[in-house]
Amino acid sequence: MKIGRARGTALAAALGVVAVLGIQGVASGTGGSDEGEVSPYSARAREKGPVAGELHKLALKPKGRGEAVLSQQDTEPFGLLGVSWTDPEAEVKGRIEARTRDADSGKWSKWVVLEQAESGLDGKRPGLRGATEPVWVGPSDGAEVRVTGGGTLPAGMELNLVDPGAGAAKAKKKGDLGLGPAAFALPAVDPAPTTPGPESTAPRPDVVSRVQWGADESLNNEGPIYLPGGKIKAVFVHHTAATAPYECSESAAIVRSLHVYHVQGNGWRDLGYNFLVDKCGTVFEGRQGGVDQPVQGAHTYGWNAESTSVSVLGDYTTAGASTAALGAISKVAAYKLGQYDGDMSGTATLTAGATQANYFGKSYTAGQQYEFKSLSGHRDGFNTQCPGNALYPQLEALRQTGPAAQLKIASVNGATATPGATLPSGAALTVDWTTSTATGRLSKFELLVDGEATAVTDGAARRATAVVTDGRHEVRVRATAANGKVSTSLAVTVEAEVKGAKFVPLAPKRLMDTREGLGVRKGPVGSGEVVTLPVTAATGT
Repeated sequence: MKIGRARGTALAAALGVVAVLGIQGVASGTGGSDEGEVSPYSARAREKGPVAGELHKLALKPKGRGEAVLSQQDTEPFGLLGVSWTDPEAEVKGRIEARTRDADSGKWSKWVVLEQAESGLDGKRPGLRGATEPVWVGPSDGAEVRVTGGGTLPAGMELNLVDPGAGAAKAKKKGDLGLGPAAFALPAVDPAPTTPGPESTAPRPDVVSRVQWGADESLNNEGPIYLPGGKIKAVFVHHTAATAPYECSESAAIVRSLHVYHVQGNGWRDLGYNFLVDKCGTVFEGRQGGVDQPVQGAHTYGWNAESTSVSVLGDYTTAGASTAALGAISKVAAYKLGQYDGDMSGTATLTAGATQANYFGKSYTAGQQYEFKSLSGHRDGFNTQCPGNALYPQLEALRQTGPAAQLKIASVNGATATPGATLPSGAALTVDWTTSTATGRLSKFELLVDGEATAVTDGAARRATAVVTDGRHEVRVRATAANGKVSTSLAVTVEAEVKGAKFVPLAPKRLMDTREGLGVRKGPVGSGEVVTLPVTAATGT
């Protein structure tokens, strides 16, 4: 049956109507178009439930000699594609390519090479399939696939086409905009662990939650898993590769498509990436389990047990990521590493979970420890070009863009302090602190007592003093980097005992003046228009 292009174009309009949140508004503080129209796959309209995507499967036809094809044909509307096969351990030796027909213009794209994904990213599990990396192609209604030069091909090869909002497209054809209640319940709030994650020294960035981008949680019936050691040591940066140019209004649909493909195409428990970032700097929550938790993802083979991930939507093979996207990566990395006393400009020691070599030919042996930069690229841990030849070099400068790292109070009145400790004090309070960030990258420090700045120093200082009243006080140090970014140490509590102190108000007395004839000594005005005023204490000193 022929599927007309008009229906594919309707997909673009329909999918926009069902989305969950104005994603571009989150990033820039602006709404949509002046007419209030909804862009293709937009997340601007309000939906009362998750957006139900669909994965359509088309079998490839073996031709022998290591070749297989899917002849050029009309398809159900889709926005993302990939090829999968039955045996997750099987490897396609040849080249897998696909091309698609634009649902609006009817034009066919150039051939795109589909890179084979590592099957063990989400562990050994029932229903796991071998697959290529998914590719976002935008609203499409036709496809063609060819596999060449591959020797013996694995059984069950099929093209997987993901419609990120199929329910809406069907509703649209029936004259319904799809704004009614969803068929499955939407939680009142984002599901999260009852115990909050560790506090971070860096601010938590604004993140579009799974509820907001329309995750269909009916796909996830296993629940999240967390890092075995409960500590994030490194952040791996990825890109979604071979992605067609997109508008930021489509970002939520791309994330939904990746979710569907990873679960129904790869057979994973959930979306693989922990966080995703679009070119406008919007951050999306990826794998479920809580933004503030050490969630174990499926992103960097052999290193998932001690790390988290950020994937930038788009292909950065020839052009670098935008300033907004880089800024979003920096915020996520600083926040997640700051939860575990990490430094995005520092290093981390990771234990290899697999024997393999990375993109640069460096070999890793399972069970052995290796040093990584705390902010690394996918290619540092695995043999892939990801995150792209243009984005990877940008990581070096990006490592220097965070706030002051590993900021912590070292001592209170000379006594060693640790986060959460309670220490005694008198009225005089002296606080020392440390940070791993170089002095040249720091602007100032503030000593905070009960949230109020009681002393301010320059970026070279590592000590400040204050006077406190009798009782219990929360003490922190806040650092402002030269780039304006702020971090705050974890709190230390002081129990101040200030007994017998008596404060007697005194009437003001003129001691000196810069003018003559007022009955007091004239004070000379020194360099910089500073006047030195001698004051004698009650003790005479």
